[in-house]
Amino acid sequence: MKEFELYGPMQKWLKQYLRDRYKTAEIIVVDAHSERLDRVLRRCGITYDVATGVDIQIDVLGIVRKGTDFRLFFIEAKKTSLTLRDLGQLWAYCRLIDPEEAFLLTSADLGTLNKLLNVYRREDLLDFGDGRRIKKMKVGIWNIQKGSPDAASMVPKM
Repeated sequence: MKEFELYGPMQKWLKQYLRDRYKTAEIIVVDAHSERLDRVLRRCGITYDVATGVDIQIDVLGIVRKGTDFRLFFIEAKKTSLTLRDLGQLWAYCRLIDPEEAFLLTSADLGTLNKLLNVYRREDLLDFGDGRRIKKMKVGIWNIQKGSPDAASMVPKM
């Protein structure tokens, strides 16, 4: 399976995930892997100065919008075993843009992150936020058959 083949099922899952949590808001979920974040947001009618001119390409982007307020949701998809580099990429995106939630999902396995997150319990590596509110990236295995993250593999638990 190619990485881009994961985007469609992940979009479908994220859309339902957001609908379940934000029942009265407008939900937009797009495959954004081939375009800079600021351009995708602009196409959706959102101007977000922090993203302007920053070369960030999110695989799957979720937007929850209510009036002029909006929240962003990121999914970075991988088809290989996860590495610290993969986590670092998403962490940098999260530190710059501060989405509401961010997921690093693989169709393979947790790779070297398994030891860091499950053996050494270094969940602090998942922290991001504006300083007032600490959020955690979520890391896990994408279940291709079910079309959703494998809840047992998620760190932290959902």
